[in-house]
Amino acid sequence: MAENTALPLVVLAEQFAKLPGIGMKTAQRLAYHMISRPEKDVEAFADALLKAKRTIHACRCCQNLTDGDLCPICSDETRDHNIICVVEAPKDVVAFERTNEYKGVYHVLHGVISPLDGVMPEQLKIKELLSRLQSGNVRELIMATNPTVEGDATAMYLAQLIKPLGVTVSRLAFGLPVGGVLEYADEVTLYRALENRNKM
Repeated sequence: MAENTALPLVVLAEQFAKLPGIGMKTAQRLAYHMISRPEKDVEAFADALLKAKRTIHACRCCQNLTDGDLCPICSDETRDHNIICVVEAPKDVVAFERTNEYKGVYHVLHGVISPLDGVMPEQLKIKELLSRLQSGNVRELIMATNPTVEGDATAMYLAQLIKPLGVTVSRLAFGLPVGGVLEYADEVTLYRALENRNKM
């Protein structure tokens, strides 16, 4: 920003620029927009951020984000709790739910194995997944990690851990583009990939 710009506005733009996908020009536009809003709107925005940060936590069952003890999916008795779709991030759950076709439940790993980035298996929610399988009620695990090198490696690692437990492990069909991200896939592509999943 220009040197003659008020420091609080510069700081606000820098905070917006820390968000994913937001460059400095967009950050500046957002900063100017927020300053132009009535104070009550800005307070409501700030309150929403703080409330989300303070109340959202991991579901004790699936590790998805929720503000309750269990997320709405885990507490839904009409869902098939014998099928678990394993995803990398909470936003992937949202992507699958948009299809309105998947009726099982989820498990969110909160990342993928990536030694180059310093992410090892013990840093993911794998222990919690294995704990869920101890009940013996789960009949299938769908590996729905992204079709990337790290996503594939994570799926293979989990498949090797889980196969001895007698649970069927399948992988999404590769109707999804290699290197793609689930969050950006359309509903039809996700539904076809889910329907055409393959055993691992």
